[in-house]
Amino acid sequence: MAANKFSIVISGWPAVGKTTIAGKLAEEFGLVMYNGGDILKMLAAEKGYSTGRDDWWDTAEARKFMQQRKADPSFDKKVDKKLVEIVRKSGTVITSYTLPWLVKEESVIKMWLRGSPENRAKRMANRDRISFADARKIIALRDEENKKIYHGLYGFCFGEDLAVFDYVLNTDRLPLDSLIEISKLIVRRQIGR
Repeated sequence: MAANKFSIVISGWPAVGKTTIAGKLAEEFGLVMYNGGDILKMLAAEKGYSTGRDDWWDTAEARKFMQQRKADPSFDKKVDKKLVEIVRKSGTVITSYTLPWLVKEESVIKMWLRGSPENRAKRMANRDRISFADARKIIALRDEENKKIYHGLYGFCFGEDLAVFDYVLNTDRLPLDSLIEISKLIVRRQIGR
């Protein structure tokens, strides 16, 4: 794989560290970073939602949007179509719940980050400055919503059907800085650097 002719897609459960690792990989390899959630958030803003907060996905307004989203699969299909176009151009790192199942190109390195609900809730509570109990509820709700949405849209079992991934990293086992270094090493080896 040529050093400049690849993209990386990182998927995993909410609050598992996808964006943090993607950002570090983008810096290390000179890639442009995209987030599927940000594109979906842009579509929500176009529908009149005020999405300016960093923790918007955890608000009552976001839950209302999620209800509208469930009734209209075109939101997710638009996001995914755009992300497929972007990843095929190479030179990107994208965090996405669905993209690994939608692209088959050999030039795309696919990583799944796994983590327990407890550790993800701790991470969310710390990141968003909310209680652990609230974070735990949000994690459980978002996990169930993701399973239902993506099974309904595409027929895969989110979080269970991992055969499409090149690499699976357990974020419970190592600190984030170690996971970042391992991810960089994986990419270096994959692209021959």
